[in-house]
Amino acid sequence: MDIRAKTAQQEAWDIAARVCDPEIPVLTIADLGILRSVQVYGADVNDGGTGAAPGKPSVQITITPTYSGCPAMDAIRDDLLTVFTAEGYKGVDVHMVLAPAWTTDWMSDAGKVKLEEYGIAAPSGHSSAGGHSGHVRLTLAVKCPQCQSLNTKEITRFGSTSCKALYVCQDCKEPFDYFKVL
Repeated sequence: MDIRAKTAQQEAWDIAARVCDPEIPVLTIADLGILRSVQVYGADVNDGGTGAAPGKPSVQITITPTYSGCPAMDAIRDDLLTVFTAEGYKGVDVHMVLAPAWTTDWMSDAGKVKLEEYGIAAPSGHSSAGGHSGHVRLTLAVKCPQCQSLNTKEITRFGSTSCKALYVCQDCKEPFDYFKVL
């Protein structure tokens, strides 16, 4: 790959990576690990032989939802279309893939820190999605993002979204979301 193509590819990735999750706006889709790939096509190619001047290439973005019924995916697709169109890209194609299934293991460490600072307990541990069968999973305490206490209790398995559970800290009495390990 020549330097120019690599630069166009990295530029497109950086644009996509700035798109925020509509449900947790402190996280980008890159922080969440749902941004899977960005492919750039047709740099400096005129528009279908119509005589239009060369310009920005077309781009194909692949994203994976946090779960198959995630309502945020439509908003994320629309946000990607908007940002790439505003940047002058000729064509924007957003693909959603379900396999392999998203896992919290794909979240960036920076994203987990942002969750904690936002008041949502980040997922702890690793998912069993990688084929780790046969082991007995233990439930570990969830740390309160407010006071860091481990004296917490699950209130409901499903919080404000299906990927979060609602907890309360027994020490500071604050309720908080916990981003479940998936």
